[in-house]
Amino acid sequence: MGIGTGIVLFVIGAILEFALNVQVSWIDLHLVGYILMIAGAVVFLLSLILLLVRRGRRTEPVHDEDLL
Repeated sequence: MGIGTGIVLFVIGAILEFALNVQVSWIDLHLVGYILMIAGAVVFLLSLILLLVRRGRRTEPVHDEDLL
């Protein structure tokens, strides 16, 4: 899962919550939309944090001059 997955989940949740005007008797689409938006935001933020942590752990290459 990555940043794109979080965005896709958020967009699908927003469509279910705000754009659809359909009533289904066996599921509450508004609740599913909110759940997907929250899950998308969490996935997006976790992916962003992990990306920033990985970028911070770069090491510099060792040159032959430094070893002498």
